[in-house]
Amino acid sequence: MESNRQKSLLAHQNNILSKIALGESLNDIFDDICLAIEDIIDDKSAKCSILSLNADRLFHCAAPSMDPKYSEIINGIKIGDAVGSCGTAAYRNSRIIAENIETSLLWQDFKEIAIQFNLKSCWSTPITSSQSIVLGSFAIYHDHPKTPSKKDLELIDYFVNFSSIALEKLQHSSKVEKLINDLEVSNKKLNAFTKVMPDPALILNEDGLYLDVYGSSEDLLAYSVDKLINKNVNDILPKKYAAPIMAIIKKTLSSNEVQVFEYELEVKKGIVIFEGRTTPIIYDQPGAPPQKHVLWVTRDITLRKKAEKEIEKLAYYDPLTNLPNRRLLTERLTRCVERIKRTHKAGALLFLDIDNFKRINDSLGHSAGDELLIEMARRLGSVVRAADTLARIGGDEFVILLEYIGENNKHATNEAAIVAQKLQQVFYDKFQIGALAFQVSGSIGICLIENANSNVENILKFADTAMYRAKVKGGNSYSFYDSRLQTLLEKQTKLETDIIRAIDNNEFCAYFQPQVDIAGLITGGEALIRWKHPIKGLIAPNEFIPIAEQFGLIQKLQNIVLQDICCLINQLVDNNVVDDTFNLSINISQNQFNSSTLKTELLSIVNKFNVHPSRIKLEITESMLAHDPLHTVQQMEELKAIGFTFSIDDFGTGYSCLSHLHAYPVKELKVDKSFIDNISDHASGLSIVEAIINLAKNLDITVVAEGVETQQQFNILKAMHIDAIQGYLIAKPMPFEHYLKWHKQYLISPECFSN
Repeated sequence: MESNRQKSLLAHQNNILSKIALGESLNDIFDDICLAIEDIIDDKSAKCSILSLNADRLFHCAAPSMDPKYSEIINGIKIGDAVGSCGTAAYRNSRIIAENIETSLLWQDFKEIAIQFNLKSCWSTPITSSQSIVLGSFAIYHDHPKTPSKKDLELIDYFVNFSSIALEKLQHSSKVEKLINDLEVSNKKLNAFTKVMPDPALILNEDGLYLDVYGSSEDLLAYSVDKLINKNVNDILPKKYAAPIMAIIKKTLSSNEVQVFEYELEVKKGIVIFEGRTTPIIYDQPGAPPQKHVLWVTRDITLRKKAEKEIEKLAYYDPLTNLPNRRLLTERLTRCVERIKRTHKAGALLFLDIDNFKRINDSLGHSAGDELLIEMARRLGSVVRAADTLARIGGDEFVILLEYIGENNKHATNEAAIVAQKLQQVFYDKFQIGALAFQVSGSIGICLIENANSNVENILKFADTAMYRAKVKGGNSYSFYDSRLQTLLEKQTKLETDIIRAIDNNEFCAYFQPQVDIAGLITGGEALIRWKHPIKGLIAPNEFIPIAEQFGLIQKLQNIVLQDICCLINQLVDNNVVDDTFNLSINISQNQFNSSTLKTELLSIVNKFNVHPSRIKLEITESMLAHDPLHTVQQMEELKAIGFTFSIDDFGTGYSCLSHLHAYPVKELKVDKSFIDNISDHASGLSIVEAIINLAKNLDITVVAEGVETQQQFNILKAMHIDAIQGYLIAKPMPFEHYLKWHKQYLISPECFSN
């Protein structure tokens, strides 16, 4: 190069390097590079351009002599093959010389733009970093086709080096700036997060010194943050709190493992149960070497623990009395049995059941029954020792587990009897429920727990058996387990299986007993269930009905009765021996009446046989009316609306609700046989029957006398203007065919069938 060019080159070099060193604006430096080469290069039509590469796209850095519109058009262009000189050079990382833009294949898609700005040639060199990474492109344009000389290429390479230094610094500065921005954003996010973080996070050193506190409100801290920082756990917390906290810190650091634990601490919001999680960390403090510390994150789990207690209470305790339930009793009984096996001591299980509780529940309602159970639990709890378990396992059944009462069976028997007598004393005082005060009693069954009797299921079963024996004796007593009684209960279970078999084999059927009015006309009848056993013969209802009720089979039996009723009615109608007023009654149990499916069950059968519901009379007991009166009336009205009628069976024997009788849609009262048997006794039976008849007449309700067996009884009832009678005087209950035959013959000569 000539000396003037060398001097100019050195001057530009010094100027550019000085600006780079001083950290002046990189845009100014890029402009100086472009102007310097334009000043030194031979062809004064040359125009320089510097582009930086970012994410496969070229962006404008400097082109001081070019039309800004051109720079704007190509700004952000994606590199690749045939993307002009600059895009191709950056893509291939090699110099690209386009002597004539109009004819260059690399410019096919861009030559119209270049020619628009009078650009005819373009030499582009990739700008690379010290690690040979493409940073951008350096280009020289001319307004005419031109091929570079060797000096031109040397000059370009010379200034490309400056461009590389500046671009590398630009990208480094951009990375640093981005890193700083990212850190600032991250710090802002962290600060925002820690401010709303519900769980406090604390950093403590191995000596228990609080170094930093993050997150949560100060309500979950023992002191405000400014009072905690640089304070020691031992100095600011009572020993009962500080000692376990220090123990956790030491365990975390010595084991180098995360510790999870629960602890209680008095903080600003009160005494709180926390779940803590401690993690060993390396924590840098200014001016001190990095050391292991503890990150202590803690969460308020007070509500969760309270909920867990509530769940446990629901799982293990009776919600009405708050006594242990069957599940908790079973667990404690299991542990008791295991101890007795090891120690060879003796315990006892007492099974207590309130006598006639169902009658109280049915007559006074469930709320009154619940009050009685709560008071019973309180009284029993005052007798039972703290070491023993008083549980309610269902209904009116209470169980007392005496875990240790003697060294041997004899001693245990005496002690269990003493406890049973104390339990009976709680029944001495009357129970007050609202305005009512009444006396109740209880039956207690006792089963000793010792090595020979250590099966948990058997212990409960045997105590229940003993309780049943106490009830058989008349209630209000206690009884020890007797294996003979257990045999009786097992027979009942076998009877349940036999009932199920008998239903499948169609061994159950209805017997029919007619009702006649005082003029001797048949008005209807009652259907009664009977069991024709293939071996035992005819089995009376009182032998299997209680078992069917107990094991949920009563509905199936009543469906059989209703089907037989429908068949008989259809037969009588077909034979033209009854009028439209004739109906047959069926007994409905308490469980059936309370069932939400009663209406569906009844309609399903009567519709199947095309029998109108008005032909069916539903007999319910007097006590059923007192149970949940609102629901009872609603249930009765729904059934009445579709045609069914109601009769109250055994009227006068239950908890009479005479003053409320008008509120129920009842068509008929049936006077119980016990009153009819005493009707000749003018002092008692007669007056009761007369009162019932007068009450019914005033309410426009029909009265039927049950169990009429003598002509004298019939004459007295007739004088009282009874509406109808039912009993052996007319006929005994008869099977389907017999009743059909009887009915037809009675219409011909009714006097022949009086017994």
